[in-house]
Amino acid sequence: MKSAYEVLQERGFVEQVTDEALIAELFAKGPVTCYTGFDPTAASLHIGSLVPIMALAHMQRCGNRPIALVGGGTGLIGDPSGKTEMRQVLTREQIDHNALSIGKQLSQYIDFSDGRALLLNNADWLTKINYIEFLRDIGRHFSVNRMLAAESYKIRLEKGLNFIEFNYMLLQGYDFLYLFQRYGCALQMGGNDQWGNMLAGTELIRKVEAKDAQAVTFPLITTSTGHKMGKTEKGTVWLDGALTSPYEYYQYWVNCDDADVERFLKLFTFLPLSDIAVVKTLADARLNMAKTVLAYEAAKVTHGADAAKAAWRASMEAFHSRTVDADLFPSSDIPREVPQADTSAIPRHRISVADIDAGLLVASVCAKAGLTQSMSEAKRLIGQGGIYVGERQAKSPDEKLSPDDFAGGRELRIRKGKKKYLIVEIGD
Repeated sequence: MKSAYEVLQERGFVEQVTDEALIAELFAKGPVTCYTGFDPTAASLHIGSLVPIMALAHMQRCGNRPIALVGGGTGLIGDPSGKTEMRQVLTREQIDHNALSIGKQLSQYIDFSDGRALLLNNADWLTKINYIEFLRDIGRHFSVNRMLAAESYKIRLEKGLNFIEFNYMLLQGYDFLYLFQRYGCALQMGGNDQWGNMLAGTELIRKVEAKDAQAVTFPLITTSTGHKMGKTEKGTVWLDGALTSPYEYYQYWVNCDDADVERFLKLFTFLPLSDIAVVKTLADARLNMAKTVLAYEAAKVTHGADAAKAAWRASMEAFHSRTVDADLFPSSDIPREVPQADTSAIPRHRISVADIDAGLLVASVCAKAGLTQSMSEAKRLIGQGGIYVGERQAKSPDEKLSPDDFAGGRELRIRKGKKKYLIVEIGD
């Protein structure tokens, strides 16, 4: 059986490591306790957090014990890594609320029951530190010259690095030491921008405990076009279904670029590599089937099977897509039959007969329902021929909905471009 580290390597999770041989030796000794930190600056994580989440899930699936560490303490300071400006400092109440929400969210991916994984908050120990003792016992092990050489500090020095941010490396290094001492955690995993902070932790453990600890970084995941993961014209793609619906989440993945399909299947689904290998040979309709499987499997991991199937059915109905061929991705439980009509997952917007009688602009409906970001964008798209009311193209930015658009029914589809749908329904 392959070790979790070998699985992560094969699937493209590994960017930098402290010592390849020592990491292999660590996994050879038996179950490994590892940790990854999550920033509680918002009440939900987003797609950009999926790589570390999936890495912890793979670790657990291979019999290891992951620790998900919510940075409730370090979040009170702000991490300068990868930032050109100081982060807004949140209150303890905001941090605690966000940390609680993120903990619940992580439970969708990782099983925290019976000690199989640990969910910790570093506020539990960092907020209790005695400053003088911390300087004496921990601070003396850090070289200011080496800290200033770290890339995260170099970037911030150009605009000004304050003393609060300067302490962040010490606190993250101390987290690793604390987890090593109390939970036997010998491996830290994180984004490539955290490399300097992670090395500080391994060095601190070596100096205090005279023992080895290891670090693995993940690559910065961008799309094949160079765009940051999880950003769309509507904003961030959140993992919380209340902020980004399962249908919208599904659409994000199904609309990915052809060049990203194989890589995303490896990173963001649990399908075996033997299934994914076929992607290299696919084109046209069958490559679109691979995108459908990616969207379904990614939605299932984040929102559950029922929500994934509902999003799949709605997407199939909206775009009249072909079902996935039986010979593709045999490990996936994606439905292979043509679904019954189901539009429940497509965003809806309710209006009244009085709204129509008052002269409701098509542009206004698009903006209020979130199909466009603003009224001005809706009018611009109408002028460019990019908005469709039913099967007809909207012609004028001042065009209004009429009872005839509903053809005697109570629902009407409005489409933006080729792939964004909205159902407008007349309420009582």
